[in-house]
Amino acid sequence: MKQNQLNWITNFIWNIADDVLRDVYVRGKYRDVILPMTVIRRLDAVLEHTKLDVLEMKKTLDDAGITNQDAVLRQSSGQAFYNTSPFTLRDLKGRAKLQQLKADFEDYLDGFSPNVQEILNKFKFRNQIPTLIEADVLGYLIEKFLDSSVNLSPNHLYDQNGNIKIPGLDNHAMGTIFEELIRRFNEENNEEAGEHFTPRDVVQLMAKLIFLPVTNQIESGTYLLYDGACGTGGMLTVAEETLQQFAKEHSKDVSIHLYGQEINAETYAISKADLLLKGEGEEAENFGHGSTLSQDAFLSKEFDFMLSNPPYGKSWKTDLERMGGKSNFKDPRFIVEHAGDPEFNLVTRSSDGQMMFLVNMLQKMKHTSKLGSRIAEVHNASSLFTGDAGQGESNIRRWIIENDWLEAIIALPLNMFYNTGIATYIWVLTNRKPEHRKGKVQLIDATDWYKPLRKNLGKKNCELTEEHIGGIYEKFLTFEETKQSKILPNEAFGYWKVNVERPLRLRVELFESNLNAFREVCKDSNEDALAELIDHLVERIGPGPHLDFNTFLVAVEAIFNQHGIKLTAKRKKFLQANLAEKDENGIPVISRVHKQNKIEPDPLNGRFEVEINGLPAIVEYEPDTELRESEQISFLEKGGVEEFFQREVLPYATDAWIDKSSTKIGYEISFTRYFYKQQPLRSLEEIKDEIFNLEAENDGLLKQIMGGK
Repeated sequence: MKQNQLNWITNFIWNIADDVLRDVYVRGKYRDVILPMTVIRRLDAVLEHTKLDVLEMKKTLDDAGITNQDAVLRQSSGQAFYNTSPFTLRDLKGRAKLQQLKADFEDYLDGFSPNVQEILNKFKFRNQIPTLIEADVLGYLIEKFLDSSVNLSPNHLYDQNGNIKIPGLDNHAMGTIFEELIRRFNEENNEEAGEHFTPRDVVQLMAKLIFLPVTNQIESGTYLLYDGACGTGGMLTVAEETLQQFAKEHSKDVSIHLYGQEINAETYAISKADLLLKGEGEEAENFGHGSTLSQDAFLSKEFDFMLSNPPYGKSWKTDLERMGGKSNFKDPRFIVEHAGDPEFNLVTRSSDGQMMFLVNMLQKMKHTSKLGSRIAEVHNASSLFTGDAGQGESNIRRWIIENDWLEAIIALPLNMFYNTGIATYIWVLTNRKPEHRKGKVQLIDATDWYKPLRKNLGKKNCELTEEHIGGIYEKFLTFEETKQSKILPNEAFGYWKVNVERPLRLRVELFESNLNAFREVCKDSNEDALAELIDHLVERIGPGPHLDFNTFLVAVEAIFNQHGIKLTAKRKKFLQANLAEKDENGIPVISRVHKQNKIEPDPLNGRFEVEINGLPAIVEYEPDTELRESEQISFLEKGGVEEFFQREVLPYATDAWIDKSSTKIGYEISFTRYFYKQQPLRSLEEIKDEIFNLEAENDGLLKQIMGGK
């Protein structure tokens, strides 16, 4: 069927809403009636010529007492669905009495097979019947869908001379019409469309990115496609069409099976209905309803190609609680073995779960097949850099890049999607990188490649033309350094996050004012023994100031020992907190003394050689947490952490060291670093003119402020 005929039918159905529902529903609710009615009418038309066969078989099965009838009734209908009610829509057309129409229509809906029942239930279409009956428009609605000028049946309509009057709609054409209706309704309801609807131009680009690099390697056989946030299923549909086209061009015979999961009930119903309308009823069984994160419908399944646009900036806290919460999280998809850690954590913040969907896909890759798996997934900018070293998002990037799965990330133009104008990116991943891509990641800046729309569709004000899609793919395929394409080693995205420590330096003053305050604290803390001994301490070492807290503690311990009191670690902390103050001129406080000849000095890592009682010793200092600073040191830093520390830290802080125990590995991807576009500075003349203009606008206010000068 020609495209103009398909457009005419789509417009006909679209206009039914205005003709029938205008005074009954607000415009945003038209879809609640039109989409399920389109499904019902198509199924009704497909089943018309086998209706009697189904009814006869139903009676035979009932008479024989057979309860498991589904498979046999599908065979009788010749479809993956059937209807066992005595009615067709044409039978209901003539019902004049509203209550009789309501009863018969409900009986008709109840006659559909279980797979159609699920679709109707998810649409919540039965909830619309009272409103349609009360407004007396249900009969009119049915008549509109049975209009003789439109044919939603797969069979041709003939005139009196036996010529085709109106051609039938094959499954593909019907699917195209249904998808167009979905697209229009999604665009009208653009405030929510981005949750389950990705613009077709973006999907086409994603499909080419996962298929085109391997078209020469695709053999005749079966391929599985998966979308873990499938929405209305449009992304899988485009991917299927693209793969079929490429296979045909290479004379390959491929069988494609679609798998998807969707949490939104209505969009899940749309995706399954779309497959039924296309004659792919068995494929509809491969779609699951529920949360991909906490109710994964395909835990043990692996897929050849995967693409998705998961929700971003959306909380997955409910899923997290279902999965045991942070304290008892055990899902093996997100707790993996990596880099010597048997419990490497890939769990992100509960406020945004988009990268969890990516992990879910990566866990479904095929590792034994020749092609492996290829993935394309849309993310916003936060997936590039959110999460500190050691946190879930950073760990996911590390896991991906260190496994060498990331091929490329493409920055899309702003305002590409219906419900958001933020920056978006396509991640392209595979576990079968070609040799020339191994160990490297390609970043492509396509933010300037777009065509403005004549009319905004929600936030979407631009689109990718075929030329733009081809240009982006060409950059990807040629894999060369250009202004818009950067080729970077995997190590460019990794870094060590190190804590630079400085020693704690304290001063103690034992003047009467300080001692009085200390005695009060001792009294409140039940440390009367300390208060009693403090006068002995003053007699021995004097009021100070004492700049060596280490020597101070030795004196304290000697007095305590004389009076049979133990100077515990807790009491040392008490003295430090209530008698000492920080002083940059103080001697560093020692936290640990190593036995002689047991360890070598290593100032870089906090082991210093000092003299204690005239003898050399290796000590570690207590760090001053207020002076602690963190440094991110790139894996590409010449000489690594040590040379960076020697060059960038020690010249400015000679007593600094690195706390090795706190060093973590992180990964982040910065497009700005590689594609920064410097804005030219304004000339002095422009600045001067602006100042004079502001002065004039404020009626001489600047002169008054400047004293009339």
